[in-house]
Amino acid sequence: MFLLYSDGKGNIFEDETLFAVGRSGWDAFPIEEEEWIPLPDGGSLYELPGRKGIGIDVVTGEMRLCDKGWAVAAFIPPAHTGLYLAAYESLPEAPTLPLFCYTAVGWRNDQFFVPAVRIEQDIRQECAGFDANKVETGVDQLIKAYPHNRLVAHLANNCALTYNCPAARNFFMGRWECPVPSSPACNANCIGCISFQPQDETIPSTQDRLTFKPTAEEIVEFTVPHLETAPFPLISFGQGCEGEPLLMWETIRESILEIRKHTPNGSININTNGSKPDAVEALCKAGLNSIRVSTNSARKHIYEAYYRPNNYQFEDIVESLKVVRRYNGWTSINYFVFPGMTDTEEEYEALRKLIRETELNMIQWRNFNIDPDWYLGKIGITETSEIMGIKQLMDLIHEEFPDLKFGYFNPPMERIKGNYLADFAH
Repeated sequence: MFLLYSDGKGNIFEDETLFAVGRSGWDAFPIEEEEWIPLPDGGSLYELPGRKGIGIDVVTGEMRLCDKGWAVAAFIPPAHTGLYLAAYESLPEAPTLPLFCYTAVGWRNDQFFVPAVRIEQDIRQECAGFDANKVETGVDQLIKAYPHNRLVAHLANNCALTYNCPAARNFFMGRWECPVPSSPACNANCIGCISFQPQDETIPSTQDRLTFKPTAEEIVEFTVPHLETAPFPLISFGQGCEGEPLLMWETIRESILEIRKHTPNGSININTNGSKPDAVEALCKAGLNSIRVSTNSARKHIYEAYYRPNNYQFEDIVESLKVVRRYNGWTSINYFVFPGMTDTEEEYEALRKLIRETELNMIQWRNFNIDPDWYLGKIGITETSEIMGIKQLMDLIHEEFPDLKFGYFNPPMERIKGNYLADFAH
């Protein structure tokens, strides 16, 4: 597997004097043959300016820097989890990288390969499944159907048409999970927030945050028809492009109660930081079916260094997961995978404790969209401890907790109720 480099003009070449390696924490490692898979459809490659690729010299077997161009990384599409980061050395003038994932990548037999696993069989965000004409037709129809609904307009103009958000595009194609952004404000100050960055920060936010507070009427108006007509229907409060939905819990509660007066169909989910267990309980009483709590770590000090929470702490997110299980709801963590942090012994032990304590149903193994050097610097990690590898971590967790589901997306009610491997291709 040969190392790739970019010439700075958008052209990518292989360097046949170097084998590709991967990065975990601060260090570079050889990658086992069986951990490479062809770059999945929908993946793309990034040039990493100001960074020199690291590889293994094909003659000496020693690690060294690539003396040509800039390092290259891969973006791997949803449903896949990367096992190693791209390995490089940053020059002093290297700019901070934008908020994407930077997976290792190599070249062999006229094909790009990445160290990754397909963690989820659901096809809901596969490139091949999207039809731009159908999305645009759906946008036209729904804007006409709900001419005064600010949320439908936001999902259309901002999410589906500007950012090509897969969840919003699915909504306008009339299928599966429907996003319901509901809060312009947030009670965390995440280092890698994709919708709000301080003006003096070196990275831009990748999208604009919701700017208004939707009403329960606006939410109910388009979610009820979706739950009644979509295959495997699911609505999710809380999206990456907004603030924290639990700050709008009263509106969400009112919406859930009203939705359930009209239809028993489908699943109602919330994607959240889990900061308000009492609000979560109120939503469970109203009819919330599932929760997905985001975290970069099962360890309090790593979590709080990244999320920088206002008026809540790590213990609250644990309590929110417990609350939903008490009401027989489905619980997931949106687990930001960072090779070299996620697969340390300390994190493994903390994750086991979290799973046991909360009776967790699912881990969504998500690629962490962040500049690796910047992230480790921001949370004060100067060296990482012994690692086991992401794949081994997954295997150990699966072995100890065979009922715990692995995936990438919130499951619809059909999967929650037991047909977990339902085929969504049709």
